[in-house]
Amino acid sequence: MHALPQAATPSLIRLRDYRAPAWRVEAVELDFDLGIDASEVLARLHLRRNPAQDAPLRLDGENLQLLAIALDGRTLSADEYRYDDSVLVVDGTRDGSVLETRVRLRPAANTALEGLYLSGPRETGFLLTQCEAEGFRHITFFPDRPDVLSRYTVTLRADRARFPVLLAGGNPDGAGELEGGRHWARFVDPHPKPSYLFALVAGHLEVIERGYVTADGRAVQLKIWAEADAIERCHYAMDALERAMRWDEQTYGRNYDLDVFHVVATHDFNMGAMENKGLNIFNAKCLLAEPDSTTDEEYRHVEAVVAHEYFHNWSGNRVTCRDWFQLSLKEGLTVFREQSFSADMNSAPLKRIDDVALLRRAQFPEDAGPLAHPVRPAQYSEINNFYTATVYEKGAELVRMLAGTLGRDGFRRGMDRYFERNDGHAATLEDFLAALGEANGTDLTPYLAWYAQAGTPRLKAHGHYDAAAQTYTLTLAQQTPAGHGAEPRAPLPIPVKLALFSPHGDMLPLHMDGQTSKPAIELVVVLDRAERNFVFTDVAAAPVPSLLRGFSAPVILACDYTPDELALLLAHDVDGFNRWEASQQLAARAYEELRDGTASAALHAWCDALARLFDSAAVDDALLADLLTPPGEIELAERETAIDPQRILQSRQALQRQLAERLGAENLQRRYLALLAQTGIELDAASQARRRLQRRVLELLALLDPVGAGALAATQYRDAPGMTDRLAALSVLVRSGAAQAAAALRDYRERYAGNALALDKWFAVQAQLPGEPALDRVRQLERDDAFTLKNPNRVQSLLGAFVRSNPSGFHRADGAGYRLLAERLVALDALNPQVAARLATAFNGWQRLEPRRREAAQAAIVELARQPGLSRNLGEIIDSVLNH
Repeated sequence: MHALPQAATPSLIRLRDYRAPAWRVEAVELDFDLGIDASEVLARLHLRRNPAQDAPLRLDGENLQLLAIALDGRTLSADEYRYDDSVLVVDGTRDGSVLETRVRLRPAANTALEGLYLSGPRETGFLLTQCEAEGFRHITFFPDRPDVLSRYTVTLRADRARFPVLLAGGNPDGAGELEGGRHWARFVDPHPKPSYLFALVAGHLEVIERGYVTADGRAVQLKIWAEADAIERCHYAMDALERAMRWDEQTYGRNYDLDVFHVVATHDFNMGAMENKGLNIFNAKCLLAEPDSTTDEEYRHVEAVVAHEYFHNWSGNRVTCRDWFQLSLKEGLTVFREQSFSADMNSAPLKRIDDVALLRRAQFPEDAGPLAHPVRPAQYSEINNFYTATVYEKGAELVRMLAGTLGRDGFRRGMDRYFERNDGHAATLEDFLAALGEANGTDLTPYLAWYAQAGTPRLKAHGHYDAAAQTYTLTLAQQTPAGHGAEPRAPLPIPVKLALFSPHGDMLPLHMDGQTSKPAIELVVVLDRAERNFVFTDVAAAPVPSLLRGFSAPVILACDYTPDELALLLAHDVDGFNRWEASQQLAARAYEELRDGTASAALHAWCDALARLFDSAAVDDALLADLLTPPGEIELAERETAIDPQRILQSRQALQRQLAERLGAENLQRRYLALLAQTGIELDAASQARRRLQRRVLELLALLDPVGAGALAATQYRDAPGMTDRLAALSVLVRSGAAQAAAALRDYRERYAGNALALDKWFAVQAQLPGEPALDRVRQLERDDAFTLKNPNRVQSLLGAFVRSNPSGFHRADGAGYRLLAERLVALDALNPQVAARLATAFNGWQRLEPRRREAAQAAIVELARQPGLSRNLGEIIDSVLNH
């Protein structure tokens, strides 16, 4: 392995070194004089000393031009403070001192989109901020850490013609005119908050607004802001916000606590959205929606993200995290709350399938590669690199385990205690588990082990039926992969929700040996040691176990099912998730049979079971679409020891072709036309389900009859009433290499030339062209006038889609994909280190590639590591993928 030079290795911040802040800021007053090229910030910090520490005042502040500094009303001389471009040290401060600083910022030059920056063209764009995780230090001097909570008073001053709208977090507290065509506005937040939740927005924006009365009687103005060409696409988000507010009141008893709630859309944003107190800022792709440019999946995503950021008002804002090691305390918890909301608003089984599919596609590979880290990491160099699937998605799964263990009522009791005890404070994961446990009289500290270790646990299940005794013994065993150089870990508490099915597909009453309660047809057992037997009595015939129902724990399950047993669960399990899971497991086995040229029992069982379900009216259309979809290339790669993405693509295509042949071209076409006849733009569950199945049937038909399917797809593209059907048709045309693809792509490019979000989809569809042709297509698209490295959404739509969602295209045997990524990372890093680092995670797991690809990937990464001046963000990622 090739290590980075020692000098380039960034310093580490360790959880074990945490100390409470030596100085707190009781209140902060900020005065902004806003401009595009230069803005000035006057800050007054009301300081409080921690009596347990005797340390000088140290404030974070990066790339700030210091114009003036005064302590308790006296201008400081140069020898009374020190500023090294990252930390300001001030001598002579005392408990109760007021420090005043004035600094100058350069928003238009800020391409990193962190701190205060310009979104859009300088002539028409607007100013906004992004402060999580450490952006506030780019705005003014401050102890920029989440455990310093302050009350903010913010005054904004600007030219009225250029910045007619002035917004900040908190309640409005006055506005007025100034000389020279200028104006001002003041905002006061009565709730203490950390600096990462600060926000302001200034510029030309339009608004839609609605009144809302909370369950406890507070009248609130809901306001969504966007530029003039986008404001009419915000109405769905407004509806979603109202649904989320009502749901949080009913489900968690949480009410909104300010007089106004602002939401702002921008096309220039590194993240999906940001929960700043009272002023949420959204990446436009997570807020704007309309039938002509938004797919069903995107509508659900908008609803989920709007809810997620609103739910942060309590799980993140009112109760924040003590330090960034506790990041999942707010993010994992809020993802779980968001997932629960989405399940209630839509289909719970389909939501669970989508969430677990994402976990396996994004988090499981992360957990298996050099970028693996615990949900609560022990150390980091650049905190922005830990906004990961592990912290978010796996973190949500850990909360789900706790909720499942406590039950609905018990979890609500625990959450009430958590919010009440920690309101206005910065908490830890220990605080969270303590509140949940104390409210329910149980000790949840064993679950802390889940937060402390990386790697996906493996659960092995084996069943034994004793016909004479009519007992069934289920043996469960667990193993968690050891960390880098670590000893094997201690057993974790793993909740396993299970049921037993008869050979005829009926659920059996569960009589556990020694059980005194009334038998149920479903129960949860907890495997809290390396291995354990669970004995069920009064079992008349050998049963088929349905394990991890609803995916009750984030583990990899290995069970000695026969193909016929999986087919039985696929046909009869009433748990929608486990029905899908049986299909996934059966398809994965069928894939291995095709790949290895071995017996085809699993393939026949999978195809036959789905053929029976295909014509069954009892199966929901959306669930059927998911049952007909085998695991993706990324998931299948996790089953390989030496990954060859081209071979995986070919074997998966062969698997799907076998299924299509079993269903038959005539049957597929008949079903497709019946679904097409009912198509529309309605967003009800049945309509979305029909569109979901319609796409899947067309994809299968294209494998059997590419010419006929190409004609159908071209017609569907032309006549599509909304984006879901249009994009589905375009994808089929592009991926199948249909003759009509070029014309459809030209039409799409012209139709949506002025719609950035729709154009992102045009780039992404082509970036996912399978196999070697994808690289040339990507290079061609980089020359398109609409492509730029300065916009994170556009980078992700082309380069991100190519390196993350197109394994056979990115992992070319000649290494050209790796070299392209390395070259673009250098250019990106100079503009926006966060985006560069996020894209670089595509190199995670390169060690598991087959030898030729592995050598090519390593050469590209080593060459990238040698580049001078890499940011801390990108340097940490490259160091990790090379040396761990």
